[in-house]
Amino acid sequence: MGVSGVYFAVWAPNAANVSVLGDFNYWDGRKHQMRKGHTGIWDLFVPELKEGEHYKYEIKNWDGHIYEKSDPFGFQQEVRPKTASIVTNLDTYTWNDSSWMEERRHKDPIAQPVSVYEVHLGSWMHESADNPPQLANGELGTSVAVADLKPGARFLTYRELADRLIPYVKELGFTHLELLPISEHPFDGSWGYQVVGYYACTSRYGTPEDFMYFVDRCHQNGIGVIVDWVPGHFPKDGHGLAFFDGSHLYEHADPRQGEHKEWGTLVFNYNRREVSNYLIANALFWFDKYHIDGIRVDAVASMLYLDYLRPEGQWLPNQYGGRENLEAAEFLRHLNSLLFQYFPGILSIAEESTDWPMVSWPTYVGGLGFNLKWNMGWMHDMLDYFHNDPWFRQFHHNHVTFSIMYAFTENFMLALSHDEVVHGKSNLIGKMPADEWQKFANLRCLFGFMYAHPGKKTLFMSMEFGQWSEWNVWGDLEWHLLQYEPHQTLKKFVADINHLYRDQPALYTQDFSADGFEWVDCSDNRNSVVSFIRRAKDSPEFVLVVCNFTPQPHDHYRIGVPEAGFYTELLNSDALIYGGSNVGNCGGLWSEDWSCNDRPYSLALRLPPLSTMMFKLDRQKT
Repeated sequence: MGVSGVYFAVWAPNAANVSVLGDFNYWDGRKHQMRKGHTGIWDLFVPELKEGEHYKYEIKNWDGHIYEKSDPFGFQQEVRPKTASIVTNLDTYTWNDSSWMEERRHKDPIAQPVSVYEVHLGSWMHESADNPPQLANGELGTSVAVADLKPGARFLTYRELADRLIPYVKELGFTHLELLPISEHPFDGSWGYQVVGYYACTSRYGTPEDFMYFVDRCHQNGIGVIVDWVPGHFPKDGHGLAFFDGSHLYEHADPRQGEHKEWGTLVFNYNRREVSNYLIANALFWFDKYHIDGIRVDAVASMLYLDYLRPEGQWLPNQYGGRENLEAAEFLRHLNSLLFQYFPGILSIAEESTDWPMVSWPTYVGGLGFNLKWNMGWMHDMLDYFHNDPWFRQFHHNHVTFSIMYAFTENFMLALSHDEVVHGKSNLIGKMPADEWQKFANLRCLFGFMYAHPGKKTLFMSMEFGQWSEWNVWGDLEWHLLQYEPHQTLKKFVADINHLYRDQPALYTQDFSADGFEWVDCSDNRNSVVSFIRRAKDSPEFVLVVCNFTPQPHDHYRIGVPEAGFYTELLNSDALIYGGSNVGNCGGLWSEDWSCNDRPYSLALRLPPLSTMMFKLDRQKT
C-alpha cells in the first residue's frame, strides 16, 4: 500500500514465459519476469517506475522462440519506426466540453444536420522542420512530429491542427470532422488502416493529452469528431498482434478464415470471446477517454462475408453452409448495442457496400445496430453519371433517380470519400467533362444535388476547393490553388451550401422517411432535369429543388408547386459569386395559377446551365 509504480498485465495464455522489457532493466528479459494467472493473463507490479518509461513484452513460446511485442493495451507508442510502448496516464487532462457532452446525450443525430469533412491529419497541411512545434508547457518539441515527407517538412501537431484546421472547418460550415484512423500504425502509406496500437493515438502528431486538447477545442467550436475505426483486420508486423503469444491468438489459425491475402493482413477471430471483448472495449475506450462523437467502421463488408476477396475453394463456409460470417455480425450487434447504451447521441457509421439487410436498423429488430450506413451505390451512380458528356446523360437518367427507390431502406450517408480520389481515379474535378468552366459548374451542381438528396453528407478534404491532383498521403493539399478565382468561388459555394443545409430543417429532419421527399418531375430525361421537394418534420415548411444536368439553359421551364405564393431563390449554383454565368430568377418569383406536374400551381423558371437551384415559399408574402 502506498508504493508508487506501474502495474503491467498482458493476455498471453499460450506463452511459456513473459517478461517486461524496458530502459529500466536494460531490455533484459531475465530481470522482470511476470506471473501467470488462471485466465491466461500475466501480470507484474514494478515499483518506482514513472510516466514516460518505454517498455515491451518479451514473450517466449514453448519451442523457445522469443517475440518482443508492444502492449496491446498501451496508451502511447514511440514515433515510428520505433515500436516501444510508453507508460502514460490518461486521467490528467482537464476537459472543458461538459455543455457539449450533456447536450449530445439528449439529441438524436439522425434528426440533426450532419455534414462531415473527412481529413487525413498527416497530409492536410505540413509545417517547416525549421519551425519546431511548441508543446503545452511552451517548450519546443523534438521528434514527435517528424514526417517522412519532402525534405524540410514535418507534421502539424494536434495542438497546431486545433489552431488551423478547426477554424477552417468552422468557416466552411461542416458539423463534424472525420479523421482517418489515428490509432498507432507503423506505415504512413496505409493511411492508418493497418493498426498495431488500438489503444494508442498515433505519436506522429503528439501525445494523448494533445489529442484530447484537439477534441476539446472541436467541441468548444461546435464541431463533432468522428474517428475511423478498423476492427476488420490488422497487419503482420512483428511487434503487433500477429502470432502474439507464439500462437494464433487474435487471428484465425486457418488462412482461409484468418488472412486477407490481397491486403496482406490478418482477420480477427470474433468467435473468441477475449478478442471480441478487446475490440468492443477499444471502441468504448475512445468514446470514454477521448470524448469522440462517432466512429466510422471501416470495411464492414470484409467482416460480414467469409468469401470476401477470396477465390473459390479458399474460404470456409459457416455452420449452415453459407458465406455469411455469423460471428462477425453478432460482434457488430453487441458492439453497437453497448455503444448506444453507454453513449447516447453518438454516431456509429458502417462503410458497407453490399445488400446485407438492416445494417442501420436497431439490434432489437435484428439489425446490425449502426445508425448510419455509407451509400456506396449512390456514389458510384453519381460519379458515373457526371463522368458522361452532358449530351449522353439523357440516356443515363436512371443514375440520378434510382437511389430514391431504396433511399429509405437504410439510414444512408452520402459520401464522396478519400477512396474516390486515389489509385489513378483522379480527383473529383478531374472526373468532370468538358472545359474548365464546365468542370467547376458540374462540381457545384453535384454538390448541390448531394446536399438536397436525402441522407447525411461527407466530403473528403481538397474537394471543397477543387484540387486537381489525386490525394497524396506524403504531401500537402494544393493550397496554392486558392489564389485563383475558380477555386475560391467553389470553396465559397461549399461553405454557403453547408450553412444553408444547417439552416433549413426540410433538408435534414426527414432524411430517412419517405414523408420527407417527393418527386415533382423525375421523367424529363430529354433535358436531363429533375425536380423534387424536401419536407421538414412536424412543419409545413418545404424546399423545392431543381437540377439541370446539362449546359443548356432553359427559359420558362415550368415546375409544379403545391402552394401559391412567392418562392425565394435560396440557392443558385450558377450565381456569379460562385463563378457561374449568373442565369437565374432575380432572387425569386411568384407562382402562377397554372397546374403542372399534378399540382395546382407552377413556377416558370429560368434554369441555368449545369446547376442546382433551391426555392422556399415565403409565407410572409403569400
